[in-house]
Amino acid sequence: MDETIVHRSLKERQRQEREALILQTAEEVLLEKGYYETSMDEIAARVGIAKGTLYLHFARKEDLICALIERELKATLHMVEQAREMPTSARAKLEFILDSLYRGLFAKRARLFYVLYNGVDFRVLREKFHGIKGDTMYTIAHHLVELFEEGKAAGEFDASLPSEVMTSIFFSIMSPQAYKHLVLEKQMPLEALLQCMKRIYFKGIAANS
Repeated sequence: MDETIVHRSLKERQRQEREALILQTAEEVLLEKGYYETSMDEIAARVGIAKGTLYLHFARKEDLICALIERELKATLHMVEQAREMPTSARAKLEFILDSLYRGLFAKRARLFYVLYNGVDFRVLREKFHGIKGDTMYTIAHHLVELFEEGKAAGEFDASLPSEVMTSIFFSIMSPQAYKHLVLEKQMPLEALLQCMKRIYFKGIAANS
């Protein structure tokens, strides 16, 4: 292999590893201090790089936030794609998606989303964030529609209900933030919450026997 290509490949791998470390560190600082108290200076210091090096990866704090959001959306998309390949029923696949999302609700990354959505002025990020969110969310929605169509074909779901409507409502219960107070404040066991949600939702879209 050409030595120049090897050198470029090594540099690119080092760049990717450094960028992953920057994102991990930014996540830790955001969780500790919140969006407004997080500074690029502190992130660079914790990573152990010059601030100028940090700016080579992310020119502004907003760019760093967009990268974190993009990472989480892609992780969700990957999980949905995994569910689609499972050798189970459409309902089981959709339940797997809900279980995966809610069991991660109180993990570090879920708390990160809470910090971001309550601290970031998304009007500032609207143009860039729309492109990130739009493409990924469209793909996720498309996969969900396919799962609902699969369930209809198998006689699991009510064929008279539009798959797009079922997908839209499913998206609404995919947002753990709406139910956070039940677990954190009301001390409702997460498994009990999941069972209630799945019972209400899937009973509502079930095919008539």
